[in-house]
Amino acid sequence: MQKILLYYKFTPLADPEVVKLWQKTLCDSLNLRGRILITRQGLNGTVGGEMDDLKKYIKETKKLEGFKDIVFKWSDGTREDFPRMSVKHRRELVGFQNSDDEFEVDEKGVVDGGQHLKPKQVHELVEQFGDDVVFFDGRNEHEAKIGKFKNAIVPNTNTSRDFIAELESNKYDDIKNKKVITYCTGGIRCEVISAMMKKRGFKDVYQIDGGIVKYGEAYGDDGLWEGSLRVFDNRMTVNFSDHTKTIGECTHCAGKTSNFENCALAECNDLVLICETCKEDADLLFHTNACKVRHDAKVGIVA
Repeated sequence: MQKILLYYKFTPLADPEVVKLWQKTLCDSLNLRGRILITRQGLNGTVGGEMDDLKKYIKETKKLEGFKDIVFKWSDGTREDFPRMSVKHRRELVGFQNSDDEFEVDEKGVVDGGQHLKPKQVHELVEQFGDDVVFFDGRNEHEAKIGKFKNAIVPNTNTSRDFIAELESNKYDDIKNKKVITYCTGGIRCEVISAMMKKRGFKDVYQIDGGIVKYGEAYGDDGLWEGSLRVFDNRMTVNFSDHTKTIGECTHCAGKTSNFENCALAECNDLVLICETCKEDADLLFHTNACKVRHDAKVGIVA
């Protein structure tokens, strides 16, 4: 039986290159596939393989000082959901554009980040404070099109690099004194975003411990989450139950869908929500009018 592991750990690493080589050798010896990033601030990984091999990976990884208390999250999938085993040494664990200058990391993790909440504590906070609690999506905007927390604020972000400008705008001044719960897929982005928010005047910031994945494990589709979870491997999306609500809309017909496809235009390179029926229509070349306008301008067509 195969599964996928998701995990991260913020901890100072004296020699990230040595850790990279050790992790690559370990994963190859266990026939795992996936992606692992190593920086001087820790590691972030997603790997798939046989259950017994994944358990061995967990045991060996926890032997390294600083990694003993890593929380590993299990998800449905296999090693075939990844093309290869990639282990890279990078500057940042999360690409917020020089975000490693935005926060500090010590042996306990991110310094002055948002308070961690277990899924049950999220519900308790909402029950106690009601409308004074705001969910803030820490992912890229397109991910929220198929799944998000109910009534969540979704920033206008196409990439992680857009977050700093968003937070420094005046868009969110009205929630800076509210209780803000940040959330993201597995929790790592919110470690950084919550610290960035506090640095910019947000007074009471929280983060969901283990992210959407852990919340979905606890409540499935019977809580405050609705829709599917976007993931970045061959699975594309993950559902938490057999009654997941479809909230995404096809770009062409506005029908309900959670299916992402690459735009037909090579120069566009956007992910498009398109239902299975419209996907089979060869005439649907452009995914939006805006995309067509950009294409026409590039090739010199005047409307």
